[in-house]
Amino acid sequence: MRITIVEDNLDLAEAISYRLQALGHSTDLLTNGLEAERFLKREGSDLVIVDGNLPGKDGFDVIKSLRKQGFAAAIILVTARTGVQERVDGLNSGADDYLVKPFEMDELEARIRALSRRQSLQYVTMEQFGPLQYDRTHTTLLANGEVLSLPRREMSILICLLENQGRLTPKSTLVDQVYGIGADIDESAIESHISRLRQRIKPFQVNIKAARGLGYLLEL
Repeated sequence: MRITIVEDNLDLAEAISYRLQALGHSTDLLTNGLEAERFLKREGSDLVIVDGNLPGKDGFDVIKSLRKQGFAAAIILVTARTGVQERVDGLNSGADDYLVKPFEMDELEARIRALSRRQSLQYVTMEQFGPLQYDRTHTTLLANGEVLSLPRREMSILICLLENQGRLTPKSTLVDQVYGIGADIDESAIESHISRLRQRIKPFQVNIKAARGLGYLLEL
């Protein structure tokens, strides 16, 4: 699932992003309400986690504006306000659920799973690309029904490229996916993993295209 995190507390935003990526989700991270609204109108998302108090435009107004324009993705409002009225205002603005800070990551995961079930957002269990299949339930790659074993880091790259299928994935995103956000790793380190992954999937007419300075794209 592609999840957009709109949170101006960068430490919290990165912690949420890292946790969700570890679960196999693709994440986009924004810190400004106005920029987030523009991004979501342009790019869309499967689910949005938005803080109520943001620079540029507060989360309540961002949600209202998106809903008025037909934005249908599920939205979880995160707020530090504990009053009943604030929570009511959040739901009335168009949020599907809310969390009060501070919260546990386990609770956030549970809310996401609940919304996925309720709004049929759960991504398909098996994803076909060319002659290959990715089994999301067991995190395995299949070729003609047989498991194609990949090293952990190469599998992480492939999952990230699949989640971003149809658009370029920046090298920095792949580094975060493989090594974790904030890891002191040069971006060039990802190139050797990409090269080996290319060779493994090449016999199945699946390629990883590089756009210099922009990122990588899964090409069928």
